[in-house]
Amino acid sequence: MYQVTRYPPGTFSWAENISTDAEQASAFYQELFGWHAQVVCFGENRAYSMFQRGRDPVAALLQMPPEMRSARAPSFWANYVSVDNIDALPDIVKANGGAILFGPENIGDRGRMLYIEDAAGAQLGLWQPGAHHGAGIVNSPGAMVWNELVTWDASASKDFYRNLFGWEYFEPESGYIFILNRGRRNGGFLRLDRSFGEMPTHWRTYFNIADIDRGLALVSEGGGEIHIPKLEIPDEKSYFAFVSDPAGAQFYLIEKSELDPWVE
Repeated sequence: MYQVTRYPPGTFSWAENISTDAEQASAFYQELFGWHAQVVCFGENRAYSMFQRGRDPVAALLQMPPEMRSARAPSFWANYVSVDNIDALPDIVKANGGAILFGPENIGDRGRMLYIEDAAGAQLGLWQPGAHHGAGIVNSPGAMVWNELVTWDASASKDFYRNLFGWEYFEPESGYIFILNRGRRNGGFLRLDRSFGEMPTHWRTYFNIADIDRGLALVSEGGGEIHIPKLEIPDEKSYFAFVSDPAGAQFYLIEKSELDPWVE
């Protein structure tokens, strides 16, 4: 189990589900991953469910605000990157073709948040930790293990995040682009092509699961949908699948035989 007490700046540290049906989604994830939900409130008495494995926070869930539902926004998983000086970043975002969607703003004593849209339209959360540093465990079964940008313009995406976080990149012959943050793997970029149809550029979340076959059965039984069935990752003895919860939020399941920790 990879327990984390501090995330180096530029590292993915948190994921939260913005759901059109938080009650149904909460039951789904608790059954799928063995999470339990601790409900807290913030801002205008909005319920926020902090998912935990044991005593460790792993992810969160909140009901989609009415204005987003009115705009017919789909349920989705939002990804967050830890930063050490959030107030210095809006100018960098805008100077590189991005936009500010929310913040910077304090979230109680938990931390300071900024939500952005990159130059290609993908949305991402930035988090300067206070009392809440992010997920207490990563990589282990039932926890976040990877974050991935699917993008039509990998070159522009690389430039944007290099200028924002100082990320570097490694690109093997497969064409997949690995993000390197301070020398450690920290997610990746997947190039979109015409076979993906009209898919927008966006970030995706991967969660580790001990038994992917059992996990896929639970997805179906819980009212979710399997979009890409179990596939093997060559040379890694690992498997992944692309699924969605009953409210439509999409994510990956991955069963990994060996884990490469990307935080200290």
